Order: sequence, then C-alpha cells, then structure tokens
Amino acid sequence: MTSDNRHLTENDRIFYSDGYRLVQTAIQQGFSTETLFAAIESLYAAIDGLNDSIISLAERQNTPVACFKGCQWCCHQAVFANSYELHYLSEKIKGSLNSGRLTDLVKKAEAKYNKTLELAEDEVLKFKSACPLLVDGACSFYAARPMACRIYLSTKLETCLEFYKNPQNEMNFPALIDFPLRAGRMMNEGFCAALKEYGVDIAEFRFEEGLRIVLKNSQPNF
Repeated sequence: MTSDNRHLTENDRIFYSDGYRLVQTAIQQGFSTETLFAAIESLYAAIDGLNDSIISLAERQNTPVACFKGCQWCCHQAVFANSYELHYLSEKIKGSLNSGRLTDLVKKAEAKYNKTLELAEDEVLKFKSACPLLVDGACSFYAARPMACRIYLSTKLETCLEFYKNPQNEMNFPALIDFPLRAGRMMNEGFCAALKEYGVDIAEFRFEEGLRIVLKNSQPNF
C-alpha cells in the first residue's frame, strides 16, 4: 500500500487492492504485453461496471448523471494518463488506423502539445483545446480511453459548460461525483504499485504529450 495510508478509507484499500491484484495475476500468468493489456482491460471493466451502478442509482434518486455522447466539454481540458494506459491505447489506435490517419492523429497530438509546452501547471489545468481523439463531438477510441476519462461523471451540465467557457471562474467547477473519482484513482495506484514492485517503470504524462510519444514508437517498453 502507500507509505502513509492512515487517511485511506476501507473502500480506498479495497479498490487499491483490486488494482494491485490485477497486476499480480498478469505476473502469475507470465508477464508480457498481452497479460498486461488483459489486466488493463479488467481494470477498465471494473471501473465501468462501478460507473454503471452509480449511474443507475443516480437515476433512481432523480439526480441523473449529465454525461452523454456528444457532450464534449470535458474533452477540451487537461487529461493525465499513465504510460501503461498510453501504450495500451496506442496499440488499439495502430491496429485500427491506416498510415495516413495515424499521421494526422500524431499531428493533432503534437499541435496540442506545442500549445501547452510552455504553460505553467496552473495554466495547463485551465487551458482548453480539443483532445486529439475527439471526432465529431465524440471520442474516436472511447473503449480504450484512459482511467481519467472514465471516472469523470458530472451531475450538472451547466457547470461543465461554464468550466469550458470560463475556466478562470474560481467560483465554479464541474459537479463531479466523488466516488468514481476516488475509486478509479485508488485502483490505478494499486496497479502502478504492483508494476513498480515488478520492476516496470511508470510515468505520468499529459495526454497529448504521451500520445505523440507512444504513437511514434514501434514497441511498448515493457
């Protein structure tokens, strides 16, 4: 677990352990790109299942989640992803796009990366620019999107729209549901911890930065 876990709830520990065990299973099966990617798919399936339950509960309580296909306001803000998520995503992209479309996607990632390269951290968090994967208002690789995108569930569309239009407004922030945010973060932390114990280097990237790197590399570095 983490070096100081006194602040963690019982649910935190459970989700952390879930992520940790997924990597352990991959190791027991003979650690490879294939077993790691299968573990990532299980990680995503677990958080997606949790989200489905939360969405159903919210609807029964008359506070439905405001997210829907075509609502793209969160797809213009800063997103961070771990290296293993980016490698997984890149393999899905490379297996689906021809060389011309892949080149165009790399150019989009580089264009956004160049816009944010010189920005301070607080400026990056407020900067708005379309995700390189955004096509016609929807994610073109939705099934392989990273954890940060999966756990972003808002209950009030107007707060997301305000954050998109006026990111400097410190009185407003998207009305996100906290539980999936915390659950996804803890599962990812457990996943990362197990990989590091096994000797795999993990790094976190701004999405557009990491995407341009992995799409240019022929093989994941595992």
